[in-house]
Amino acid sequence: MHEFIPDVSRTRGARLGSLSRPLALVLTLSVGLSGAMPGCTGSGSRAQVDREPPPKASSGRNGAKQLDPAQTYLNSAERALQEGNRDAALSDLARAIEINPRLTEAHMAVADIYRLDGDFGRAEQSYKKAAEIEPRNFDAQFYHGLMLHVLDRVSEAIRAYLRALALRPDDFQANLNLSAAYFQLDENDQALPYAQTAVRLSPQSGPARMNLGSVFASLGRHREAVNEFQQATELMDLTPDLLLALAESLGKTDRYAEMRNTLEQLIKSQPSAAAYERLGFAQFKLKDFASAQASFERALEFDAEYFPAMNGIGVCLLNKWIASEKSDTESRDRAVRMLRRSLQANRQQPRILELVSRYSQ
Repeated sequence: MHEFIPDVSRTRGARLGSLSRPLALVLTLSVGLSGAMPGCTGSGSRAQVDREPPPKASSGRNGAKQLDPAQTYLNSAERALQEGNRDAALSDLARAIEINPRLTEAHMAVADIYRLDGDFGRAEQSYKKAAEIEPRNFDAQFYHGLMLHVLDRVSEAIRAYLRALALRPDDFQANLNLSAAYFQLDENDQALPYAQTAVRLSPQSGPARMNLGSVFASLGRHREAVNEFQQATELMDLTPDLLLALAESLGKTDRYAEMRNTLEQLIKSQPSAAAYERLGFAQFKLKDFASAQASFERALEFDAEYFPAMNGIGVCLLNKWIASEKSDTESRDRAVRMLRRSLQANRQQPRILELVSRYSQ
């Protein structure tokens, strides 16, 4: 299962109430510190917050009302953010909320600042308040779900995303995030329709293709998974998770030569214990036993406790013993030792336990 970490770094557009939602990636989190409006730097220069308050609302010569005080503070907060004065903006927003506690736009602006500062707990509280005040505000519901997701409160995030999608069913990002959240909980039947909708809405999105492929793979539908993963490789960077997922599904469909080639491509750029172990598996299936054992040994050089590679070495050695018409007892004994070592690393391996019991006699 691939880790899903939403990207929370995107800003909300030119005004405090205009949202441009972030692109959630299946693999990476890039928490930027750019502000909620042009000119804000997140941390930015710190202004003195004890400024003279903006003028209160008053009537003009013709009796026309000026902006109400809460809106005036909101506008002042926007100017402060444009100048990079985060603390001054928060001060103005607090005053706006004090005057009008139900001013959704102010709660959203506070949440944006905390989100872009990486203070996701406070951001979640402010987005939650905005969503409670204005239940039909799609952006409030979506961002509340996003913060819950980042905080790993996945079940709550699902409920928030569902509320957002009830307001805007064809939103790409909400469908993608909801699918990924269900996938994280291994509720893949629930994840599938939202993953498919995300791909329908944005066919050129590599993360959406990868997400759908991952759901298909978890459902055992590996031919469909391979199709999605291969399209993802043409649309996004070739990340280790993507190539490993593609290789795994290629193996599940008996396409071992393609599996080997995919893993060799991965190892050239980012070798790992998992990549070498999967390469060894593909080589074993292709009856290249010497290369398979070498790949398993290489995996242990990256991670001495990587028990799948221990299992691979053990099976290669047992195969060598059998090929010798059971005369190479040294290979058998070493195989048993390696399999016992694997069980020490992970005792929940009944098949390996059976092999140890059978061949240690």
